[in-house]
Amino acid sequence: MKTKTIKIIYWISTALVSLMMTFSAYSYLSNETIKQAFHHFGFPDYFRIELAVAKILGAVLLLVPIKGQWKEWAYAGFAFTFISAFIAHTASGDPINNRVGPVVFLMVLLLSYFTHHKTKVKSV
Repeated sequence: MKTKTIKIIYWISTALVSLMMTFSAYSYLSNETIKQAFHHFGFPDYFRIELAVAKILGAVLLLVPIKGQWKEWAYAGFAFTFISAFIAHTASGDPINNRVGPVVFLMVLLLSYFTHHKTKVKSV
């Protein structure tokens, strides 16, 4: 695959994940239905706020050009978040359509992650 195509795929997938995480964080902080969903899962209210802050930080880390392992931590954190969301929806007996979203975004995250590493290798 051409370097330009890989970069386009990287930026689209990364923007999608970052946008979704930012919107999710906003919903966690402002939407009463989301607050009730956290109670439905049995999570404490402070966890909803912690997760919102972590999602905002992770979204920023994915988008900014930084050195070191910070991006790796953001990717790992989002992977854990999507897997945990799938498990929480499954364990609480939620319908299949609530379980599909986290899996789809995990796939988009993986696309971003692998194309990120391909752009790093190609540009060196």
